[in-house]
Amino acid sequence: MSTKLNKLVIAGAIATLLWGCGGAPVIVSTPIENIDSIPLKNTDLTETQLKNWGAYDLVTDTIPGMSVEKAYQEIIKDQKGTTVIVGVIDSGVDIEHEDLDDVIWTNKDEIPNNNIDDDNNGYVDDIHGWNFLGDAKHENLEFIRIVKKYKPKFSGKTLANIAEDERDIYQLYIEAKAEYEEKYQEAMGTKMQYEQILQQAKISHAKIKETLGKADYTQKELLGIKAENPEMQQHIAFLSQMFGFLDPGQGIPDLIKNLNEGIDYFTDQLNYHLNIDFDGRSVVGDDVDDINDTDYGNNNVMGPDPEKENIKHGTHVAGTVAAERNNGIGMNGVAQNVKIMPIRAVPDGDEYDKDVALAIRYAVDNGAKVINTSFGKYFSTHPEWVREAIKYAGKNDVLIVNAAGNESYNLDEKATYPNDQTDNVTEISDNVITIGALNYEYGANLVASFSNYGKSNVDVFAPGVKIWSTTPNSTYEYLQGTSMAAPAVSGVAAMIRSYFPKLSAAEVKKILMDSGLATKTVVIIGGETQGTESFANLSKSGKMVNMYNALIMAAKLSK
Repeated sequence: MSTKLNKLVIAGAIATLLWGCGGAPVIVSTPIENIDSIPLKNTDLTETQLKNWGAYDLVTDTIPGMSVEKAYQEIIKDQKGTTVIVGVIDSGVDIEHEDLDDVIWTNKDEIPNNNIDDDNNGYVDDIHGWNFLGDAKHENLEFIRIVKKYKPKFSGKTLANIAEDERDIYQLYIEAKAEYEEKYQEAMGTKMQYEQILQQAKISHAKIKETLGKADYTQKELLGIKAENPEMQQHIAFLSQMFGFLDPGQGIPDLIKNLNEGIDYFTDQLNYHLNIDFDGRSVVGDDVDDINDTDYGNNNVMGPDPEKENIKHGTHVAGTVAAERNNGIGMNGVAQNVKIMPIRAVPDGDEYDKDVALAIRYAVDNGAKVINTSFGKYFSTHPEWVREAIKYAGKNDVLIVNAAGNESYNLDEKATYPNDQTDNVTEISDNVITIGALNYEYGANLVASFSNYGKSNVDVFAPGVKIWSTTPNSTYEYLQGTSMAAPAVSGVAAMIRSYFPKLSAAEVKKILMDSGLATKTVVIIGGETQGTESFANLSKSGKMVNMYNALIMAAKLSK
């Protein structure tokens, strides 16, 4: 560690927080910088470190977290901020969770369960938010809906047969049809492959379990078995190869569990997401192509499933933002002084543009200052509705924190929805910040292998691999994705808005980008088609969100 860096650590350790007459903190501290001189961590994370890695400090811990705990200890301390409402547009939230029940937004202008729209906001009995999906659970992907809608009109036709004013729609149909054919075959093939591997894994595991007398064995114990016949040699060789697909500390029972989950995932893909004959929207009863048809949905933000199976994603997101801090149970969310406003608009499948647009407007109209949108798709039939809602949020000073997506795409070359551009370049508003995902390994593997990126269309990166957070029925799990990175940033944004409420949404976005940690490290990107690129070229800011630095910059800008 360099002398300069040592001085920075010392300066951070003696940071002080003074309070001005206006109620906002005046911070005297030194931001973290010069991180390229930090030695790489060469030991595995402990379980405690892994569960909290997003809160760690890169300088102190050599873990590329957001310096959340450092910020609380040295800047926030015991100071009080104002309450900030964070809208979580997602699959639904378990508002009864032990680590979330005290941070759920309540609409005080609505009298519970009287079947009257007391506050005249257009939503009856919306005590804790709104469910735009009603009793719907599963849904097609958007390109399937496009194929179904336009197949009767365009099937068998070529571009020469299409009227000039319909050629854009025809091209959309052709692209959607090609995507359907590719993804359907891919899902079928992968499911069959998983089933074959699972069958062999069960057979081989049973033999090894019988030989060793236990189910949880290591690869070393497996290779230590004396194979007395070719059949046993094959079992050992096969399972040894399978260990290569597992994380450290995992065993063959975990492999079998993962394969079963994978088979379930692709079964759902084939039954619902890619099934042209399935209509998940029929139970809702609205016209998805009429943005003025708003009389639908209900107030059940936990959805129709009493087992809460379909709201894991949204519950996990909510916990990352603001699970109750220091209550002695579960985990700590990034932000305090937050109320989570659950808005159910993301089914198991692709969301509808109409639901997203109305959900954004609902959050804005009911007081949210930050909106988390951890979802996305690559086809859209009414992107203009969502963009108008984004502009509406911007005019009302609401920041939207958006997940970049998990397909290892360069978003400068491939559009994703929702977005704040009309041509994949020109922004329509300055209140949307798009987040890529970081891994917990500082160095070449810093960027999550699945994360989308883009020098123009991704703004900044945040922790998104193996994130420990709340899941339904007062449980906790690791999940990963840019869906987990976005709420981490929503939490930081909420903290800025809590302690520096005079700063605008656009200013908060600028702070999140400008105050982050920069590195010249060359990282691996692209998932299966791996390549390398300087981290600085993967987002507009070239930085990682850092709460400690962000609060320091916010203090300076709010003077």
